[in-house]
Amino acid sequence: MKKIKELTVDEQFEMYVLIKNADVRLAKNGKKFIAFTFQDTSGAIDGKFWDASEEEIKRYKAGQVVLLNGKREMYQGNPQVKILHLRTTKPDEPNDPALYMERAPIKREEMEEEFNKTLFEITNAHWNRIVRFLLNKYQKEFFEFPAAKRNHHAFAGGLAFHTLTMLRLGKAIVKEYPQLNASLLYAGIIIHDLGKVIELTGPSSTEYTVVGNLVGHLVLVDEEITKACAELKINDADEDIVVLRHMVLSHHGLLEYGSPVRPRIMEAEILHQIDNIDASMQMMSSAVKNAEPGTYTERIFGLDNRSFYVPKDI
Repeated sequence: MKKIKELTVDEQFEMYVLIKNADVRLAKNGKKFIAFTFQDTSGAIDGKFWDASEEEIKRYKAGQVVLLNGKREMYQGNPQVKILHLRTTKPDEPNDPALYMERAPIKREEMEEEFNKTLFEITNAHWNRIVRFLLNKYQKEFFEFPAAKRNHHAFAGGLAFHTLTMLRLGKAIVKEYPQLNASLLYAGIIIHDLGKVIELTGPSSTEYTVVGNLVGHLVLVDEEITKACAELKINDADEDIVVLRHMVLSHHGLLEYGSPVRPRIMEAEILHQIDNIDASMQMMSSAVKNAEPGTYTERIFGLDNRSFYVPKDI
């Protein structure tokens, strides 16, 4: 049986998929429809279920496995599925959501080992203790959660994988620019997105929590640093703590992108740049691998809705 990302335009198919998202919306004619995101281990695709009845809205929820009969189409440069028929699975059919979840390409054990080795390179005692404390506190979630609901690294284990890739980039940059404080950069990278374990609900049917929507992961992880200082009897007014907090609070780079402050130290600026590089590379790589040489990728929302050309014969 084919997977979602193996489908070609105008191909009709039938397959078991996981409902990743099921958002009820109102059409221009005043009738309700369900905006689905279907998922399997290869990726995700959107599809709209028009004129949904109240019974159908109750029946199809995020986190359910369904049998989807549809046709793969393109709409405004993006793949989508035209839903021909949809039903919930029967007890004797493969209905475990875990079978359809996309996962990080590196095993958890390998990522854990690499993070643990890096902890010994964080030589500032306060930063080391805080990073260890927060990783221990949220160890399960850190290695299971995605880095986002959509866009980049939106798969199980995506948060840890994104962080690890950034860490590798950071180490390469430190070799070229030894004037950077490696300990500060590594500490900032490891915990910069840790607030997402509070901002998001988890790897399956990912949604934003209330506090995630109203406060956001930058402020949430800053609060976690302050709580860690209280637990560890560290004065959060010390300059090394202030600069660590600055690292996480400024990593989106611009105020309009959600940072309360812009980067004002070298390591914070580098953290922001590395974050952008890795997020962009993951989005482009995912799109490029599903496009034939000599054609354009689907439009990438997180990159200003641009599509990218895949060169041929080079």
